[in-house]
Amino acid sequence: MDRVYDRLVTLLTDKFEVAPERIGPEATLDDLELDSLAVVELYVTLQEEWSIPLDDSAARADLTVAEVARSVTALLDEPASASGREAVQ
Repeated sequence: MDRVYDRLVTLLTDKFEVAPERIGPEATLDDLELDSLAVVELYVTLQEEWSIPLDDSAARADLTVAEVARSVTALLDEPASASGREAVQ
């Protein structure tokens, strides 16, 4: 999860201009002042970057940074066929 968490922190700071000192595992996306549109944009970015079927309808501002990272990590750990991704050759 560290790799995903670190990338998530980078996205939050670079793309969404969240101050790094505000980001922690237990900070919610709402705590980071991401509105609902920004939360969906974050999910779409994660889907595209990691080629995972992350359900953007589940994108909620009350999720913590750690919870989002765990969701991405769980999808990355699934076999490609189970997650809907193509296997990397």
